[in-house]
Amino acid sequence: MDDLIQKAATLQEALPYIRSFHGEIFVIKYGGHAMVDPALRDSFARDVVLMKYVGLHPVVVHGGGPQIDQMLKSLGVVSERLEGLRVTDDHTMEVVEMVLGGKLNSEIVSLIASHGGRPIGLTGKDDAFLRAKKVDQMQTKSGKWVDPGRVGAVTQVNPDIVRRLVDDGFIPVIAPVAVDAEGRSLNVNADTVSGKVAEALSARKFMLLTDIEGVRGMDGDVASSLSASEIDTLKHERVIEGGMIPKVECALNALAGGVRKVHVID
Repeated sequence: MDDLIQKAATLQEALPYIRSFHGEIFVIKYGGHAMVDPALRDSFARDVVLMKYVGLHPVVVHGGGPQIDQMLKSLGVVSERLEGLRVTDDHTMEVVEMVLGGKLNSEIVSLIASHGGRPIGLTGKDDAFLRAKKVDQMQTKSGKWVDPGRVGAVTQVNPDIVRRLVDDGFIPVIAPVAVDAEGRSLNVNADTVSGKVAEALSARKFMLLTDIEGVRGMDGDVASSLSASEIDTLKHERVIEGGMIPKVECALNALAGGVRKVHVID
């Protein structure tokens, strides 16, 4: 009984928030340990379903880097990363599609459905809603320029299919695989995709779930908020580097594109 009373009190406290954001789209980048730990996976799915039931419109974009790494390792394939982006040859691309668009996407869809949601899994190849152009060259930390393979930079997001799903009561669950002008699959960073999707949907909020507490400042403490100029300084001083770079860049781009708030949370 005490547990029920506590839950009722929590809902009462959340009522102004629910009223303020009713009918708004929230894009959630789902990744990190929350995709691995069973309890966190279940909690995430329940929270997404609850958001839908109280009148918010969650759109999930998921990553899967560790799971791809595990699959590549089991196949004896060596995978290299450049500034947070995976070098992707044809064989690696097949594995990326298999893990992201197949195994992980269906697992997330099933888990959300088990809690009463109506999820629909899709990739950027569906209705070609996520277009990208191959990145020809990338520079390593040592200054060397290399061809990253089938790595893409998002050039266009056609949100119509996602909007239709949202309007019909579904919860879109998007795997970050895009297509180029010739219809070839490209590996695109999940953080970047989620930001572009948030921008295209004019999302009220964009949330990046990570394994870390947030973005740290020059003093090493987690910053409650950062300006664009502060982020540029932290990147220049290499306080922000590696996999955090795509996160802060997509956050800035999403804000510039009309998204009202971006949160980086663990």
